[in-house]
Amino acid sequence: MSNSKLVNMVNYSPNHSGRRNQPITKIAIHHTAGAINAAVIGEIFKPRSRRASCNYGIGKDNKVILCVDESHRSWCTSSSWCDNRAVTIEVANSSNGGNWPVSDEVLETLIKLVTDICRRNGIKNCTYTGGKDGVLQKHEWYSNTNCPGPYLGSKFPYIASEVNKRLRGNNSISKSTNNLYRVRKSWSDAKSQKGAFRNLDNAKRCADRFGLKVFDANGKIVYPVGKTIDQLAREVIRGDWGNGEERKRRLTNAGYDYYAVQKIVNQLIL
Repeated sequence: MSNSKLVNMVNYSPNHSGRRNQPITKIAIHHTAGAINAAVIGEIFKPRSRRASCNYGIGKDNKVILCVDESHRSWCTSSSWCDNRAVTIEVANSSNGGNWPVSDEVLETLIKLVTDICRRNGIKNCTYTGGKDGVLQKHEWYSNTNCPGPYLGSKFPYIASEVNKRLRGNNSISKSTNNLYRVRKSWSDAKSQKGAFRNLDNAKRCADRFGLKVFDANGKIVYPVGKTIDQLAREVIRGDWGNGEERKRRLTNAGYDYYAVQKIVNQLIL
């Protein structure tokens, strides 16, 4: 079993279980919850006391580090079942906090790495189903965590689409997927999605049928017409949406991006 040729550096972690007891059929994508370089990812998983590791890391410097050979089970997803089947990837954020964004360059490297893993391990269709039966896996399905974060988590359908295009021999980056209208309960709740449409009227009909909302590619509610982020931020400051977890819950349930609203709140009160 080989490792990826996309690797720029190697810093082996002692934290693993040796050879896998299952073939590779999954890929678990995590975020580091920090804007750190690849070398730092390697150092984080170096101490035995850490009791954690990953197969690969992608730093904010867009370099790929190998921490545990693909043939070995890393300790990454809080699940023996998943880690024995999955190649695990830690992806660095471009900035700290908010919706934990990832740069376009790092996202592209992630897509290349996932494509390479699929190709070498005979995964012909990189599926994201929103559940454990798909190829792409989320840490939050196995543990009480927000990993891989709102931003990267929302990109899983796009990652799967891009990887499958490349597995079929088309290496161009999709533009059409960025123009889709998505029908969801809230932008951050990708698992509630009932469909993605190029035609807005079709998206509206789907939203009406299921009592959901329509979001554009940037996560803005386009149907029914919602409040602007600035309006919401001023309402939050006024106390209309409560505090702490209550505020997060109420904004999310209303279909708004809590992290985007909170970012503007923080800017206004400084």
